[in-house]
Amino acid sequence: MRRLRIALIALLAATPLPALADLTLYSGRGEPLIAPIISAFTAETGINVNVRYGGTAELAILLQEEGDRSPADLFWAQDAAALGAVVGLFQPLPQETLDRVPAAYRDSEGRWIATSGRGRVLAYSTERLGAEEMPATMAELTDPRFRGRIALAPTNGSFLAHVAALRVVHGDEVAREWLAGLAANQPVMVRNNTAMIQAIGDGEADLGVTNNYYLVRFHRRAADFPVNQMLFPSQGDIGNLLLVAGMGVLSGSDHSDEAVAFINFLLSDAAQQFFSGEVAEFPVTGRVIPTRVDDVSLEDVVRMAPEVDLNALGDLEGALAMVREAGLL
Repeated sequence: MRRLRIALIALLAATPLPALADLTLYSGRGEPLIAPIISAFTAETGINVNVRYGGTAELAILLQEEGDRSPADLFWAQDAAALGAVVGLFQPLPQETLDRVPAAYRDSEGRWIATSGRGRVLAYSTERLGAEEMPATMAELTDPRFRGRIALAPTNGSFLAHVAALRVVHGDEVAREWLAGLAANQPVMVRNNTAMIQAIGDGEADLGVTNNYYLVRFHRRAADFPVNQMLFPSQGDIGNLLLVAGMGVLSGSDHSDEAVAFINFLLSDAAQQFFSGEVAEFPVTGRVIPTRVDDVSLEDVVRMAPEVDLNALGDLEGALAMVREAGLL
């Protein structure tokens, strides 16, 4: 990981090329995660990227409101549900770009493409949650034994994508019942997944469903941080969802070639290694060996994940409405 950061710093230190164009990127990915790779792209190409950061769901709604008037050239979402919600605003990507990832990691009509993968995992307190209490399925989180013990980030894009997947796999009735049961368990509300891990570590909650890479950052700072993570032990359980972060080029972009160049850069071996080693996500091109972190590997996630068509997760507004209906927003 240190070598990856050194390589990026060395690239940034190189003499930059003359500026060719400015790209406007709407990013649902956080600045600490992606700023280094964006800077590396600018240093290599001379293409400046102006970033508007925000929540993935919030930016997807904004793009829907702006429509053809949007100043955005690119939308980088942390989940496929948000990409599906605005897929009609994207232009088709070149086939040579699409061919960089397996078909399962891109839109069926070639309008968005995954940039990295992540697994949904159960984070838990190593001090207050014993092995005998561990839920075998995500459905068990509605059990009364977890009342007041679950940390939840209801506005998080990955959580909403998870609700969308629950609806696709098990239907609306099951999704409503699960959300109602979760609400009845009086979860500890947090603003995002980082706050979720912190709340578990601080003793404010005992467990929560999050993405695999958040805990890694805590363990890099303090190896004895009292939180661990695991996949639900039931193979195919909806709790073991495999999600992707991805990107599309807006149809109204005046800089399509530069926007595609940015996507190609994110799919390069160096960038994929950065996502795997530095960010602790999973590479999507098949050309980079993924890093195993905190006892969760890409092979584990793929083996335990349910079969879900990522193209079917586009009803972001429906997922939001269902979460609100349950009183979680």
